[in-house]
Amino acid sequence: MMKLSYVKKAILTAACIALCVVLPMAFHAIPNAGNIYCPMHMPVLLCGLVCGWPFGLLCGVAGPALSSLFTGMPSMAYLPSMVIELAAYGLIAGFLMQVIHTKKLLGDLYISLIAALLAGRIAAGASRALIFAAGSYSIGAWATSYFVTALPGLVIQLALLPAIAFALEKARLIPVRYPKTAG
Repeated sequence: MMKLSYVKKAILTAACIALCVVLPMAFHAIPNAGNIYCPMHMPVLLCGLVCGWPFGLLCGVAGPALSSLFTGMPSMAYLPSMVIELAAYGLIAGFLMQVIHTKKLLGDLYISLIAALLAGRIAAGASRALIFAAGSYSIGAWATSYFVTALPGLVIQLALLPAIAFALEKARLIPVRYPKTAG
């Protein structure tokens, strides 16, 4: 199976980091759209799924940090827990794509994506509850902000990210995960 070269992974990661800066600017023109649609999450998850866990982790840390530096979004108060959340997304999505092989690309993508989305939200909630907002953060606030308010973003991520991965594979921009063998 052909692998994605280190240079191509680095280029894709840089593009995803750039999207982490640009996408929120477009979405934040709509009130509360950042919390609803989670635009920065998509490039980080895609980076992890396509490039692997080291690059997904890098994108998850650098994306929100550079976005905060250049645009002020996310704010410094929210940045640490968002970095933890997005780093977990990139790390878990990339790691699981590396170890899960169901022989179906769609199965690999959904297992990795759903596990990463849950792990990132749990990591962010735990960090807020234990460190950044200790004593003033409840399970209800966590569930509301990470699942109820963000439901449209979750649906978009679950619909678009596998479709994007399929499109990249079909266009031969990333290696075919399960090449058809001549039988």
